[in-house]
Amino acid sequence: MNFSAIPNRTLLGRVLRFPLRLVPSRYPMPIMQGRLKGMRWIVGAGNHGCWLGSYEYDKRQLFERAVTPGSVVFDVGAHAGYYTLLASVLVGPRGHVVAFEPLKQNLAYLHEHLRLNRIGNVTVIDAAVSDAPGTASFRQGPQTYTGRLESDGDAIVRTVSLDQLTRAGEIPPPDLLKVDVEGSELRVLRGAQSILATARPMIFLETHGAEMHQTCSSLLESSGYTFRPIGTKAPPRDLLAFPAERRQEVTV
Repeated sequence: MNFSAIPNRTLLGRVLRFPLRLVPSRYPMPIMQGRLKGMRWIVGAGNHGCWLGSYEYDKRQLFERAVTPGSVVFDVGAHAGYYTLLASVLVGPRGHVVAFEPLKQNLAYLHEHLRLNRIGNVTVIDAAVSDAPGTASFRQGPQTYTGRLESDGDAIVRTVSLDQLTRAGEIPPPDLLKVDVEGSELRVLRGAQSILATARPMIFLETHGAEMHQTCSSLLESSGYTFRPIGTKAPPRDLLAFPAERRQEVTV
């Protein structure tokens, strides 16, 4: 059931959400539904939809159909690790997940979720993904979900590019990218041009703003990708992008 889709401004939404205030934020709750059912999630690490199993419901279901056993998944902007855990389960023991996250608070939750659930097929890289390696200014934002690279940020973080890491052999090339970086998605794609040209991964991309959406769409088209929106929001924000030559294979 998609609990998160019930608006909190309705009576039903308010009634359903009231008991959630009583759950201790540090308590590791078992996830209630989906492929992560029974795994443990710290309540305060994200919104309640994570342990209720309704977080990004439509996108999550599409992601579950897209990730195949034995594949390599990059979780770019991993936050506390919801999609990292999900990808870990989906790729299985023969696959691997690489999670990228620069914010220390999120990293602490991410590592704890991996420990609590005895996950061994994930590599965590404590850096922001951009178009070049180095350092950059990072603004943490009012919520842990909203941190982003900004010139006048309040912290300095390490940056990496996906092409740099794969060329150096530090991580394998991906079969699938999930990118949610609060406005830095164009930098991520620019730093992955070699990967897009050779590995041809499927991409779950969240764009922030109409201009960013158009710019990223143009870059993907020039790289031989086609895409479709995820969900029914207009204008679209989430995209599923895949190589044009694999159009007939994509059935998710």
